[in-house]
Amino acid sequence: MPVAMGSSVVEMILKTLQRTGNELSSPVYQLKVLGDCKFVGNISSFEESIRGHVVGGLRSLGLTTLQINLGKVCNQTCSHCHVDAGPDRRESMTRNTAEDVVSFLRRSNVQTLDITGGAPEMNPNFVWLVQQATAMGLKVIDRCNLTILLAPGFTHLPDFLAQHGVEVVASLPCYLEDNCDAQRGSGVFTKSIQAIRRLNELGYGDEAGDLLLNLVYNPVGTGLPPNQKELEQAYRDQLWDRYGIRFNHLYTITNMPISRYLDDLLRRGELEKYMEKLVRHFNPQTLDGLMCRTLVSVDWQGNVFDCDFNQMLDMPIVGPQTHISKLTEADLANRLVKTANHCFGCTAGSGSSCTGTID
Repeated sequence: MPVAMGSSVVEMILKTLQRTGNELSSPVYQLKVLGDCKFVGNISSFEESIRGHVVGGLRSLGLTTLQINLGKVCNQTCSHCHVDAGPDRRESMTRNTAEDVVSFLRRSNVQTLDITGGAPEMNPNFVWLVQQATAMGLKVIDRCNLTILLAPGFTHLPDFLAQHGVEVVASLPCYLEDNCDAQRGSGVFTKSIQAIRRLNELGYGDEAGDLLLNLVYNPVGTGLPPNQKELEQAYRDQLWDRYGIRFNHLYTITNMPISRYLDDLLRRGELEKYMEKLVRHFNPQTLDGLMCRTLVSVDWQGNVFDCDFNQMLDMPIVGPQTHISKLTEADLANRLVKTANHCFGCTAGSGSSCTGTID
C-alpha cells in the first residue's frame, strides 16, 4: 500500500488524534462528551427530539446503497475529518473482507456501491472492488479527495474511473483557495483544481455525458451550510470563470461534531454553541430522507453500521449479527437505527446526507 511519507503522496503533515494519544480518539469518550452537552429548552437528547415524529424510533426504509469504508489511510489530514484519517493510520480492508462485500452484493438487490475512506484509492483492493461491482451492473461512487489522483502511483486512476463509469464525489470545501487550504492543507486547492481539469478532459462534468463529477462543500467554522442550489450556482460560476472547470452537482454537508471536528470545537470552546445551533435548527422534515434509512456502512473489518458516522463512533447495527459475511438484505430491512446526539448534524436546517441537502 503506497503511503510515501516523504513524498508528494502526503499533502498535509499533521498527526491524527490516535497518533497523538488524544482522548477523542476513543469513540466511547466522544459519545460521553456529546451526551454531556446541555441543550436549550427542554431537549435533552436526539432521541427526545424525534419522539412524536417517528413511532418507536428511526427504522430502515429498505436498502439501496452499500457504503464501504476501505480504511483510514489517507494522503491528507483534514481538520474537519470525522474519520481521523491520515498518513499515519494503517487500518485497511483486506482482500478477504473485500470478497465478503462482493458476496453480499451478489446476494442482495443493492443498486449502489459507495466507496469511501480515508483515501479509498490507496487501498490495494480498490480497483478490484470497482471491477467486480461494475461487472454486476451496479452504480459505483468513489468519494475522492482529488489530490490522490495526482500522486505517484495513482495517476492512472482518472482513466480507470472513466472507463468504468464511476461517479466521482469530490471534496472541495470552498471555491476560494485560502478557505479550502485552511481545512485541507496548504497547496491542496491548487492540486484539486489540477485533478478536476484532468477529470474534465476525460468527460467528467459534461452535462451531455454520463460521467458524473459532484463536489462536496463543508462549512468553514461553525456555520450551517447555505442554500445548496444557490451555492451550487456560485460554485459553477466561480470555478468556470476563474479556472475553466466544470462539475455536475454540489452537495452541501454539515460538519459532524465527532473526531477531529469535535476536537476543533472543544479547543475553541464552541462545542456547546455549535450543538445548540444544531438543536435549534432541528427539522423533522428531514427524517424520512436520512441516509441511514436506505444505506448501511461497512468498515474496513467488515462490521456493519447504520451510517459512516455511527461507524466512527463504534455503534454497530442492532441485531445478533453485525458482520457483512453473516448478513442478508432481509436482516437489514426494517431494522431499528441507532441514534445519539451527533445525529442532530444530519437533521439541522435543510438536513445533511451523502448527497447533500435532504429537505
